[in-house]
Amino acid sequence: MDRMHDLGPSFVDVTWGAGGSQSHLTCEMVHFAQTVVGLETCMHLTCTDMAKEKVDGALSEAYKAGCTNILALRGDPPRDTEKWEAIEGGFRYALDLVKYIKAQYGDHFDIGVAGYPEGCDDQKDQDILMEHLKQKVDAGGTFIVTQMFYDVDNFCAWVDRCRAEGITVPIVPGIMPIQTHAAFLRRANGMQCKIPQNWIDALEPIKNDDAAVREVGKGLVAEMCRRIIHHGVLALHFYTMNLAQSTKMVLEELNLVSRGGTPTKKALPWRQSLGLSRREEDVRPVFWKNRHKSYVARTQDWDEFPNGRWGDSRSPAFGELDAYGIGLKGTNEQNIKTWGKPETLRDISDIFVRFLRNDLKTLPWSEAPVTDEAQDIKNELIDLNRRGLLTITSQPSVNGAKSSDPVHGWGPPGGYVYQKAYLELLISPALITELIERIDRTQTMTFHAVDKAGDARTNSSSEGPNAVTWGVFPGKEIVQPTIVETVSFLAWKDEAFRLGTDWANCHPAGSPSRQLIDYIMNNWYLINIVDNDFHSSSGIFDLFDGLQVQELDGPLESSKPTVNGLSPKPIAELNGTHKVTNNKVFEEVLN
Repeated sequence: MDRMHDLGPSFVDVTWGAGGSQSHLTCEMVHFAQTVVGLETCMHLTCTDMAKEKVDGALSEAYKAGCTNILALRGDPPRDTEKWEAIEGGFRYALDLVKYIKAQYGDHFDIGVAGYPEGCDDQKDQDILMEHLKQKVDAGGTFIVTQMFYDVDNFCAWVDRCRAEGITVPIVPGIMPIQTHAAFLRRANGMQCKIPQNWIDALEPIKNDDAAVREVGKGLVAEMCRRIIHHGVLALHFYTMNLAQSTKMVLEELNLVSRGGTPTKKALPWRQSLGLSRREEDVRPVFWKNRHKSYVARTQDWDEFPNGRWGDSRSPAFGELDAYGIGLKGTNEQNIKTWGKPETLRDISDIFVRFLRNDLKTLPWSEAPVTDEAQDIKNELIDLNRRGLLTITSQPSVNGAKSSDPVHGWGPPGGYVYQKAYLELLISPALITELIERIDRTQTMTFHAVDKAGDARTNSSSEGPNAVTWGVFPGKEIVQPTIVETVSFLAWKDEAFRLGTDWANCHPAGSPSRQLIDYIMNNWYLINIVDNDFHSSSGIFDLFDGLQVQELDGPLESSKPTVNGLSPKPIAELNGTHKVTNNKVFEEVLN
């Protein structure tokens, strides 16, 4: 689903097992896609062996999940039944299902209906099929999805006939990309699709070379799509069969998705949740930038979600860390295979560097690969990590990029977006004093720092939100979708140290790797820094000039970090105004 999201579809289909045999899985997938992944769904719903009560349950679950699209189908007869028959108290035709959905939910659902340019199994008469299609649309169908086909001329003629019959709703053609030659023939023959002769001639000589079939098939299907679009049909429905690569190849050929595999348009700089109560949410803390699923899980019980302003995150509170989806993913064996068995801080820093170079796709604190945005500061981030300063989250400053910018852009067209430079990292306790003193001397930077035990420090004068991303758009108020805020940071702190501890526990007790990671989690600080001068592109990195852990290759607990070759001040000498015991901001939060 994540790969589908990154292709930027208008919606994805979630199919329905015959008779609702897998209805609970369908409903769970719809909820997960809408709420967690942020994908608009179209839930299939069939009449086959479906009593009214089961239909009611499915529609209710779809509604509560935030789904707004239903594809109403009659469905195929069960495998042990030759002829389709309605069950008692059920629906006989898709037309009946369309009428029922419309009567129960009004305009909440867009209702899709099936179209058959080449006929269907039990009806080849196009006059009868066209009459049935018109009835379904007149009863409330708002769009048509066709059965798969490869004969474009026939499809275009069928579209023209639909329009002549007064069917004006959008028609979405069913496109089946080509994975292998055998699968292509099996599906085309199963659906009784006409295969153009030039397709046969192009694919037959290479039928035993799957890579070549996909490459040639990409061109054939892309040209098919161009002809469909040229005919005025401006939507394409791809049957992916849960395989993204062939569809992605076609979309890239059509320039309908960026080559980096990310959406070409974003409503917000972070992935939106499309759950029923979260559609208007437009503000989030930056800390979960790389942990979208975790943030959704920890806030799923909120009655309201921030819209326009952040508000007070202490009520309601963030969910507990034992909720599903918050801890480290993967088995111990899988995680050791991914991140190895680090025994020195240099080993740890190398893992972070490999992630920044895209040699690793995840870190314990990041569930997705490094973003394109990080390219602007990639060299600076690599340099920090090589010195033993372990970066968790970051963003470069942006001063008025167009909302259409392929890397930094988001929001409606015609706008401009801005960012303050932001950096979050794990830092040795021996370096925290010097770093904070440097931050104070800048007069433009604010920070929050905390260790696992809760020793918290900040120079922020308020626990309220500090916007680090905002956008200016025609006819709208300024949008501030990403913030730094004290209470949220303390909630994130618990999760961040928990993830590190989970990573340590992947290794056997007493092993050098476990001792090393545990030491970092139990002694180091998590600090976030905001450069409030968004015109500055390098100031946040200048803070770290000369800061490094000296003995990257030795036992971490005996290493002596240095500042320009000198031993740093002990923590006890930190300016008292930053001690949690004297800090009103943290006292208010912690009390």
